[in-house]
Amino acid sequence: MPRRPAALKSLRQDKKRGLRNKAVKSRLRTERSKFDRMIDRGDAEEAQRQLDLLSRLLQRAAVRNVIHANKAARLQAQCQGRLNGIRPAAD
Repeated sequence: MPRRPAALKSLRQDKKRGLRNKAVKSRLRTERSKFDRMIDRGDAEEAQRQLDLLSRLLQRAAVRNVIHANKAARLQAQCQGRLNGIRPAAD
C-alpha cells in the first residue's frame, strides 16, 4: 500500500479510471454482440444502424485511450466485412 499522499491519490484516480474503462468496454461488448446477432439473422438494415453506433463507440473509446486506436480500426473493419458478406444475400 502506498504511503505518500501523491501515491494514494494516484491509487484513487486509477480505481476511478478503471471503473470508467470497465463500463466502456462492457458497453462495447454488448453492442458488438447485438451486431453479431443481427448478422446471424441476416438483417442487413438493422446491422448497418448497429454498425454506425458501434463505430462511434469504438472511435470514442480509442480517442479516450480506453482501447488502442488500431484495435478500434480492426474491429470496425471486421464488422464491416461481415456486413458486406451478408448484403448480396439480403438484396
